[in-house]
Amino acid sequence: MLAELVNARDGLVHDRTALKKREKNLTLAILKRHCKQRLDQIARHIEALDAEIAGIIAADPALVRRHQILTSIDGVGVLTAKQLIANMPELGSLEIKQAASLAGLEPVARQSGQRTGKSFIRGGRANVRQVLYMPALVAARFIPELNAKYRQLIETGKPAKIAITTVMRKLIVTANALLKADRLRVKSLACPSRIL
Repeated sequence: MLAELVNARDGLVHDRTALKKREKNLTLAILKRHCKQRLDQIARHIEALDAEIAGIIAADPALVRRHQILTSIDGVGVLTAKQLIANMPELGSLEIKQAASLAGLEPVARQSGQRTGKSFIRGGRANVRQVLYMPALVAARFIPELNAKYRQLIETGKPAKIAITTVMRKLIVTANALLKADRLRVKSLACPSRIL
């Protein structure tokens, strides 16, 4: 039920984004008015879904605890935590490689006999990867150990996309470990906010 609500919210957010892009090209007053009314309606629906999602989490002590643990990770905010709770309920009961693989963040080596190609990621849950992207950007910039890892990868010639994917993997592995241990992460003073 929670995943269905979160996915419905995601759909509304995508609709809102598309509508805002279209709004820029509208010239007729009636179309501008209809667009504004639809945006207002979407905002009300998102607000209602947010309240419903928050209510479901608040009613279940186990979900409240999971939410607390996830939001204790620098870079992971309320929305990201809700997304992870809904879309990856197995988190906390997995091994490191399983968590990364389920999120589609475990590197897969390309090998065939003597030939070895570049590693790549595939499979997993695309919605989890999408949710982790912005927190990974925040983490790569403000969390000292993740910033160091990001910079190290960039300095060795890795593309920024691979460096960010590595940070995303570290975030999901950290979330899994903290949920498994049922403990909060010690806050880093370097991260200014956890709003994502």
